Amino acid sequence: MGEGPDEVDWAALRHNYGTAEDVPGLLRRCAGPERADADEAAYELENLLFHQGGWICPAAPAALPFLLRLAASPHVRCRTAVLDLVAMLAGEAGRVEERFVTPGWAGAWDGALPGVLGLLADPDPEVRRAAADIAGACTSPGAVLLPALLDRWRAETDLVSRLDLALALGRARTREPVGERYEEAGALLHAQLDSPEPQLRLAAVHALAAGDPGFATGRREMLLAAVRDPSVELWRQSSTRESGAQGVQAWTARLFPGPSPAFTLGLLADHPDAEQRVGGLAVAGGLLAQWRSPGASLMPVLVGRLGDPEAEVRYRAVELLACLGPQAAGHADAVAGLLGDGAARPDVRTGETVADAALWALARMNDPRCLPGLAAHIAGTRSGFAANSAYHGGIHGWHWPVLPALHEVLTRLTDHVAPLLPAVCDRLAAAPRTAADTGVLTRLCDAVAAWGPAAAPAVPQLLDLLRSDETWPAAARALAGIGPAAHAARGPLLVRADATTGHHAALAAWAHWQTGGDPAPALRLLAPAAGHRFPRHTLRMLADLGPHAAPCADVLRPLLTAADPWTSVEAAHALWSATGDTQTTVPALLNAVRHLPEGTYLPVTLPALRHLTRIGPPAREAARFLHDLPGHRLHHNGGWRAFTEDEDVRLAVADLLAG
Repeated sequence: MGEGPDEVDWAALRHNYGTAEDVPGLLRRCAGPERADADEAAYELENLLFHQGGWICPAAPAALPFLLRLAASPHVRCRTAVLDLVAMLAGEAGRVEERFVTPGWAGAWDGALPGVLGLLADPDPEVRRAAADIAGACTSPGAVLLPALLDRWRAETDLVSRLDLALALGRARTREPVGERYEEAGALLHAQLDSPEPQLRLAAVHALAAGDPGFATGRREMLLAAVRDPSVELWRQSSTRESGAQGVQAWTARLFPGPSPAFTLGLLADHPDAEQRVGGLAVAGGLLAQWRSPGASLMPVLVGRLGDPEAEVRYRAVELLACLGPQAAGHADAVAGLLGDGAARPDVRTGETVADAALWALARMNDPRCLPGLAAHIAGTRSGFAANSAYHGGIHGWHWPVLPALHEVLTRLTDHVAPLLPAVCDRLAAAPRTAADTGVLTRLCDAVAAWGPAAAPAVPQLLDLLRSDETWPAAARALAGIGPAAHAARGPLLVRADATTGHHAALAAWAHWQTGGDPAPALRLLAPAAGHRFPRHTLRMLADLGPHAAPCADVLRPLLTAADPWTSVEAAHALWSATGDTQTTVPALLNAVRHLPEGTYLPVTLPALRHLTRIGPPAREAARFLHDLPGHRLHHNGGWRAFTEDEDVRLAVADLLAG
């Protein structure tokens, strides 16, 4: 590395984890003779200088010339890893707001760019590809980038490197000033549309679509032929994509952003490669998670994949039918045929099987054939559903094919409480031996709470759990959900309220009220807590007290304008429940639903809609702007929740309008 790094005052600079004093040592390790150690040092530099992005740290401009020096040395073992870091930094500098780019980065980048472009002619094709990727990722003008990229194109004979060059040319043509070789670059890319190489045709469409988002329209068949061709595996060697068929399918599907299922149907056509079939279902999941209308067109193909020889294909097909739920109920017989399919998903640690996905699908269809299998899960003799809830980001055009937790399946089966209760009662009666057992009992109590009075036969088991210091809060919530039918719990709950402090004391007192007891203990404990920061759960319990909570009105009114929307919404509901005030509460609730017609859905929107429905005619202003909801799915989370959230919020709107 020479003495260069020592001339920088690294202690005065910072990266994602503090002072940058450790950077020169890592740079030297990157230049070391041991490949494993060099790779580890490059990975550590990526973590320090980039981490998850979001800014360009002060140490990045200082490190940039040394990173390029490493990349230019043929003796360095981690050249491509170093260039990957440079690509991340160059791309992030163009994505984030200027205030998040440390002063000095622009000058450092201008000084580094000639070195990057020089690597386009490196003897190592992997380095050439990485340099092309950086040229495509950076924000330098086309007038600077296009000459170097075009000159390299004429000399490049490696097909994969040409793929990366084509994509870089497409992006460089979008960067003003584009310079005098803009038209030449466009003509070259258009010429590749007639290339005998399918992947060059694919790369050319992507490159030209960078400057013309509608360019792919009318070229669907060309793209499908390329994506489904065996040569799609070339992209695994690309520095820009580094993915096989599934990744290229998803990438190319983004060229068709609307609800039309035409491209997806092409991907779902039969193919001898299992990865192609899995990838087609992954794209279908992303489309269905984003739009409501393609379900009818895609459903027959999903049903056709239930007999696929590959377990992952069968799993994904039935999991998507589960997501569609009631819409797919006409295919319940085909789904039930998989109840005996014990094939586990490959490379997935959770142990989910095709049969588990079929159970979930039948539960979503409200089909009683799911009940025996779910009873086995409740008893613990089968394990495929998670013990706890998991949330996945609602990434645009992406679907997480995972199952819910067991209690989340049970919660929705309100029409089948009676046949499920014996298994639930047996499990609740089993004394927990481990923390995991306690967690299972807690989640089952959540399901019982959601089932409400229909779960009254579980009261004896819940009373036993009420005696345990580990399980009593969950049992209290379940007993509260059952309501007055759990009157035998009033005394023990009151004892818990007197013997406990904080939130748990309020929980016990509230459950005492919910089971038919005196409201005074709940009011005494909940009223002071209503003013605490983010008191969502306290406010919900206070709302259940109805007019008994009227003395809390002065505490509740200031919360209607809280910055936290959950606090505002739940305070508005509690105030209306306590006083009947609609003049101040309805506007606060309307604020939480006003942007729904624009497609903005947050988790707080659903309870706000339900509260407005309870208020009734005074909330009629909501009807003015909620009649027309967008055609895309309204959701905040990803995975199966993208579908259930959309269903729940639309049903809530329908109930509100009907009222």
